[in-house]
Amino acid sequence: MNNQPNNPLHGVKLADVVTKLVEHYGWDELSARVNINCFKNDPSIKSSLKFLRKTEWARNEVEALYVDTFLQPSPWGKV
Repeated sequence: MNNQPNNPLHGVKLADVVTKLVEHYGWDELSARVNINCFKNDPSIKSSLKFLRKTEWARNEVEALYVDTFLQPSPWGKV
């Protein structure tokens, strides 16, 4: 089994990341924070996942926003 102790997203599905961000920010605010068309034009979880799975730079931005928004750093330097 792959153990990734330094990866804060280990075990978190991309679908859960996008869903939680949409619930927190809404599509309009999310598209303002991450400038990609799948969040602006007729947004849906399904279309966003399809795009993010193919486009690494966009997935990296979305994952970084998720980490910044929901994962608070530990006082000991680990998440």
